[in-house]
Amino acid sequence: MARPRITDEERKLFRDAAEGVRPLKPGSRSLDAEPTRKRPKPIPKQSRADERAVLAELADAIPDGEVEMGDELSWRVPGLQDSVLRKLRRGQYRVDRALDLHGHTAASAKLEVAGFLQRAAADGIGCVRIVHGKGRGSKEGRPILKQLVGGWLRNHKGVLAYVSARQVDGGTGAVVVLLRKK
Repeated sequence: MARPRITDEERKLFRDAAEGVRPLKPGSRSLDAEPTRKRPKPIPKQSRADERAVLAELADAIPDGEVEMGDELSWRVPGLQDSVLRKLRRGQYRVDRALDLHGHTAASAKLEVAGFLQRAAADGIGCVRIVHGKGRGSKEGRPILKQLVGGWLRNHKGVLAYVSARQVDGGTGAVVVLLRKK
């Protein structure tokens, strides 16, 4: 299709209409243009949904019986071989990440553990360490976080087993956790 020709009369009309108009400098805005709004930061809806799902998996209940400062923690999913738990206890699995919960309240520790496990699972990590402490600094004089961490891990679908760490890795103040790989 041929382009329509602009007549001399149309050119004169345009010049008359645009008389006194100056071009804008690059990067400037006209005064009567609507101000541009900053785009809101994206909301990570899926990440937040994943975090809520992990938190739902973690129970708030303290496991049956009180755990004392020197008590060792140990648990595995039904059907997991004894040899796997033995290797975990001996430190034969490489710990790829660690989380230290010292100074956390129960509520903040729960969020930290949930996020930590979620990130580890997303990254395909098989073994992690969680340092919960021995409870010497707690007001109750007993290891509250130690009990809670044990309960949270037992109720998390991604956890296959956990044991108290070897003495060189934190002893009864930490757990080594074997995770289910995706």
